[in-house]
Amino acid sequence: MSMSLSADLWPDVQPDAARRLMLAGVESFAQRGYHATTTRDIASNAGMSPAALYVHFPSKAALLFEISRSGHEQALNLVMSAAEQADTPVGAMREIVERFVAWHARRHTIARVVQYELGALPEKEYRVVIELRREIERIVHDLVVAGAEAGDFTVSDPKTAARAVLSLGVDVARWYTEQSRKSPTTLGREYGELALRMLGADPDRSPDRSS
Repeated sequence: MSMSLSADLWPDVQPDAARRLMLAGVESFAQRGYHATTTRDIASNAGMSPAALYVHFPSKAALLFEISRSGHEQALNLVMSAAEQADTPVGAMREIVERFVAWHARRHTIARVVQYELGALPEKEYRVVIELRREIERIVHDLVVAGAEAGDFTVSDPKTAARAVLSLGVDVARWYTEQSRKSPTTLGREYGELALRMLGADPDRSPDRSS
């Protein structure tokens, strides 16, 4: 990833040096893993001195938390937006999966760090991120319940079904690369259909995707 992407990835983070450090942290954590990465590695990737990191983040853990919190908030916002823009549980579920999968493919490096380095967070910060994850899961769970009540979904356990749907998107970050044959958008559409079939709905008879 290029440093020029930092403003696009984290537009609310200021100053630019902090965004550069976050991007450098993502690259370092993705390449080496959180525990094997040093603050010197991160600063070097950002083109700064090791001391510069502490001007913006008090610790390596604080940097990981900012990356993880921001990534989960972005995921939550896209899930909320998709749910609000569709008229039916089936339409909402399709939109959520399409966007969730496409995000994890398009931002696969960040998503790998966000999803798979969660256990490295200190307890307090971990609880903050877990609450964001629970909110994402709650939205999907409620849609599964609503779809089942409407007769559109056939599931034995809505909680398990919601987790399975979200796992489809999360796993994309594990294997997706720029060399993958399918674009994030195409992959999202295919996963949207797969998710509906998994829930017992017929994608061919579901409402059109919202624009």
